[in-house]
Amino acid sequence: MNKTRVLFICTGNSCRSQMAEAFLKKYAGDKYEVYSAGLEAQGIHPNTIKVMKEIGIDISKQKSKDLKKYLGKKHFGFLITVCSKAEEECPVFPDISTRLYWPFDDPRAAEGSEDEILNKFREVRDQIEAKVQNFIETKEN
Repeated sequence: MNKTRVLFICTGNSCRSQMAEAFLKKYAGDKYEVYSAGLEAQGIHPNTIKVMKEIGIDISKQKSKDLKKYLGKKHFGFLITVCSKAEEECPVFPDISTRLYWPFDDPRAAEGSEDEILNKFREVRDQIEAKVQNFIETKEN
């Protein structure tokens, strides 16, 4: 069975797209070949790793990737931008079946105490998980 390829894109491939990649792999990795990238690779934010680990998903081995790694090199069934900057600045990928925009706040922009910042990462994580689960349900029906 050929899996449909999905590419999640955000600004730095440090938070939102990494979370989305991990959730889609967890819930439907048997149906989708999942990738993530950023307009520029900035490394995975330590809080991203931390909040994903809290719910039993280890992404410490995932790498931050620049979208140029994939541009024009693979066919994707879905290209999903997860932030406004990526939506505005993402180049046109040839051979994309469906392009979607899922806007999420950037948890790296959160201010306040360490707990308040971590709570923002958790909030965005939970929103992404729900969106990925909804994506899977709507594609299966």
